[in-house]
This record gives sequence, C-alpha cells and structure tokens, in this order.
Amino acid sequence: MTEPATGLVLHPPEGTSYHFDPGTLCLEFLTTGGPGALARHEVLHEPGNLAGWLALSRLRLDPSRVQITADELLRARRLRDALWRLARGRAQGHPDGPDDLATVNDAATGAPLVPRFAPDGARVWTLPATGGQAVSTLARDAIDLFTGPFANRIRECGAHDCYLIFVDTSRPGRRRWCAMERCGNRHKVRALRARRELEEAPTS
Repeated sequence: MTEPATGLVLHPPEGTSYHFDPGTLCLEFLTTGGPGALARHEVLHEPGNLAGWLALSRLRLDPSRVQITADELLRARRLRDALWRLARGRAQGHPDGPDDLATVNDAATGAPLVPRFAPDGARVWTLPATGGQAVSTLARDAIDLFTGPFANRIRECGAHDCYLIFVDTSRPGRRRWCAMERCGNRHKVRALRARRELEEAPTS
C-alpha cells in the first residue's frame, strides 16, 4: 500500500464532517462516487475535480502541477468503478470479477508517480505529473492490497445506511465502522435509546 494511514475529511450533506481513514489509497478513491446507485455521489465531473481530489488524498499532490486529460479522467472513473465491485465482493466473500481484474491490470501498466526525497527526508512525488501516472499508482496500490496480507481484511461499514469500505489493519481485526465518530457513535446512541425504551416499557 502506498502511504501511511492519513485518511480524508468527509462532508456528508446530512450531518457533521468527520475523519474517514480507509487504510489505503485505493479505498480512499472510492469516496469519489461509483457505479449504479453510487453514481449519485459522483464528484469527478471534469479533470480539475480529479486533480482536486489528488490534493486531498494521501498523495497530497499539488493540483496545479498535475495535468489531466478528459480521457485520463474517464480511465480513472472506470478504474474506480472496478475497484468498487472488487472491494465490495471481497468484503462479502464473493469471487473477483475477471473483467474488473482486467481493468485494474490495464490501469497499472502505465508509468506510475515517481517518489523522491524532500529536503527534510520525507517522501514526496516528482511533479509535474499526469493523470495517467495517478491512475497507474491507484491501480498498483489496489493490486498491493488485494494480493497482500490484508486482502482478507477488506470490510464494509457495519451501519446499514453507510456504503463506505475500509481495510481493517487493527491487531484484533474487529473494526466495524467507517469511523467511530460517525457510524460507531450513531450505533451507540441507537443501542442506548433501545435499552432505555425497554427499561421504561410498562410491565404487565
């Protein structure tokens, strides 16, 4: 996987912003939209949208120095949709779709982003870069995840109304929620309310 866990700040229309760390770059990318019903969450409408997301992701790319064509944007969306189906399938114990695997393999064949040392010794990415390099990096990150030690730790959030997917890197492997501050807390509140209603219910 490409970077140490950092995550994203998500801004749901129905509530307070919260921090979501799916554990890896390729699963971060799934927050940009997806196939089918997930299309209503689409944010990658033009190349600049992808550049903006790359700046917010754990890649932290300067959007003014990433050149993205319309074709590269389409390839990114095609990769993302394939990753959605693969990740959801893994989380539910289904076999990988061969067409989706082929899409990821094809995306990974291009040259990826090139890492280098920053003056302070940190790793950064060589810029300017292209959308094709970003797509290849995303696909390679996915291959690392799906073939690596956490391949069987890909999870869907346990909330019935949350679609987010993450890789559970916790030692016990018992992570249930996309974020404790959102779905975890909502579950606690519902459970507490249910207990109180049970305690207050009249007995015959």
